[in-house]
Amino acid sequence: MHKILIINGPNLNLLGKRQTDIYGGINFEEYLTLLRDKYAIIDIHYFQSNHEGAIIDKIQASNTEFDGIVINPGAYAHTSIAIADAVQAISIPVVEVHISNVFARESFRHHSYLSAYCKGVIIGLGLNGYQLAIESLII
Repeated sequence: MHKILIINGPNLNLLGKRQTDIYGGINFEEYLTLLRDKYAIIDIHYFQSNHEGAIIDKIQASNTEFDGIVINPGAYAHTSIAIADAVQAISIPVVEVHISNVFARESFRHHSYLSAYCKGVIIGLGLNGYQLAIESLII
């Protein structure tokens, strides 16, 4: 059985409440239930933090516990060299996900420090990006 960790960064705990025109009206816990039902043969774990250090600690601890990570670093994608370094330091594959099309938004969102160290990047496909990321990790 595959064991996958989903990590969501800052403000993603507000999905379904914040900027629903960009991020949609469903909260992540509801979506996570749908993912777990769809992928019952995968052990899907979830972690969310608004704190950079907590995300780094979780990435580092995941290296021997999980088969892969799906990460939506939120705004940390554009600011955190430390999270990028943590992703680079582990040996399991990581797929970066962004719900919105960051290239259709402010120019500071057009660069991610993590992308170079990820197996792949899924941008702008809404919450379906998580499903695609999971599928890419199990094939």
